[in-house]
Amino acid sequence: MKQATLILAIISIFYSCEKKPEEIARDFPTTFEISNGTKTATYAEVLEFYMALAKEFPEINIQTIGETDSGEPLHVVTYNEGGTFNFNKIGEENTVILINNGIHPGESDGIDATMMLFRDLASGKISPLERTVVASILVYNVGGALNRNSHSRANQNGPKSYGFRGNARNFDLNRDFIKGDTKNARTFAQIFHMVKPDVFIDNHVSNGADYQYILTHLFTQHNKLGDELGAYLNDSLMPALQDSLALSGWDITPYVNVFNKPPEIGFQQFMDHPRYSTGYTTLWNTLGMMVETHMLKPYKQRVDGTYMLMKKMIAIAEIDGERIKRLRDEAGRRHLEWEYYPVQWQVDTTQYSVLNFKGFKADTIPSEVTGFPRLKFNRDAPFTKNVTYQNYFMPSDSVKIPEAYIIPKQWNKVIELLDLNHIEYTAVENDTLLNVGSYRIQDYETVENPYEGHYLHFNTKVSSTMREVQLKKDDIWVPTNQTGFRYILETLEPTAPDSFFNWNFFDTILQQKEGFSPYVFEDSALKMLQNDSILNREFQLKKEQELSFSENWYAQLEWLFEKSKYYEKAHMQYPVYRFMKN
Repeated sequence: MKQATLILAIISIFYSCEKKPEEIARDFPTTFEISNGTKTATYAEVLEFYMALAKEFPEINIQTIGETDSGEPLHVVTYNEGGTFNFNKIGEENTVILINNGIHPGESDGIDATMMLFRDLASGKISPLERTVVASILVYNVGGALNRNSHSRANQNGPKSYGFRGNARNFDLNRDFIKGDTKNARTFAQIFHMVKPDVFIDNHVSNGADYQYILTHLFTQHNKLGDELGAYLNDSLMPALQDSLALSGWDITPYVNVFNKPPEIGFQQFMDHPRYSTGYTTLWNTLGMMVETHMLKPYKQRVDGTYMLMKKMIAIAEIDGERIKRLRDEAGRRHLEWEYYPVQWQVDTTQYSVLNFKGFKADTIPSEVTGFPRLKFNRDAPFTKNVTYQNYFMPSDSVKIPEAYIIPKQWNKVIELLDLNHIEYTAVENDTLLNVGSYRIQDYETVENPYEGHYLHFNTKVSSTMREVQLKKDDIWVPTNQTGFRYILETLEPTAPDSFFNWNFFDTILQQKEGFSPYVFEDSALKMLQNDSILNREFQLKKEQELSFSENWYAQLEWLFEKSKYYEKAHMQYPVYRFMKN
């Protein structure tokens, strides 16, 4: 084995001495470069390029992993100067960066930029990395990439043709990470937990307004990331990236989170919930960011900017890797000191940042199409001015952290996702009567139109009580003291925005299965009121205070039915229980 490694090293040295990086670039040109920055590689061309690169350079490895809804697998390419590709070993001594490309294949900038990045790393055009390993998903949305067209990106300036936003089943994959409806998302989870990245980059193209920047960044929200790790992200990593890019002539600003409004009125940071890639990866304290190039800039500039940003981020990780890994390790234990966990966030209006923003004058003029006022940016009138950026958030609702959650064994889809995300649990050994925390769903709202295959709930409200529950053998006991702590809380607490409840995993509890016939139940209702004076007073008071109730005979009977012994216990009863710490 040592002899083989030595031979490979000698071959590598000989090759690097024989050819210069620019000569190697000519041997491995990308579609983007051949077309002078007007075209993006097809899915087949991307695969062919990396296969050739891996064959030529021992520092490059390509793996086929899992499935996608298209029927094609995902591919992960890895650059490691040391030539080791076992991630269990890699992560012990290196900072690991995972790059995701083509989640929206029409936003193809990252696909082309990453091809050049890996070639330049392997050829030595970029200085060899001593403590950093870079992995990338070549094209995440394979189905969308294969659905190639030239017209679905109405506002985008190039390339000439590209893939479609929806995947093979027309899912937007950047809404699917927490719910895992697609094979793509499930394979991503497999890759993520294999790679265990310290830094995650997801390459996109932005819309919303016009401004001077080619590059914008969307880091995961630092308060939600929390504590020293969040402070490092906001106070050190982000400024270091901005300063490094500026020194190379690349201005960058936070993602301009507006729609059909001028940015100079101010805007707030995008809150990346776990449905999004960076919101999901942050649940394991990975430093996540989306690159958002500006759709109206020429394609060549956007790809070159994406390349430069990734190159700068890798350089920062090479320097700060030890610090990043230490902070992530500390963040993995911080929940031991917490009593409460925030499940809802709101803008903290007492704090904000000021951006020295480079925009274009925005005018409101009559539309020649509709006759109504329309927004028009004047590129002949650039400006630089201070703009308020609300990038501080604070918890608006929290829950007390339980020692464990108990999930009845029949909720198999939930358990499948726990398995997929390496959540540790044990099976209840025997039927057991246990005192647990229990939620009832008091209220919720639901979107009017389908959203990514669901009718998503929001503004969920619960009531909480302690009660004795009969646990069954093989029900699932999920302790919260584990690496996936945040994933557990974000999915199993029903009031969290991306909880499994809000994504309809438990909708069967919302439908009442048994009812009553009014002409029969009238007699039972009368007996209830005659035999329970407290109930009677509550009933009479409700009629006095609520006109709509007093004028609706069926609502009165239904209210009494819900107070009766006949009312089914499963209705509105959240089936996941909480075992509280002593």
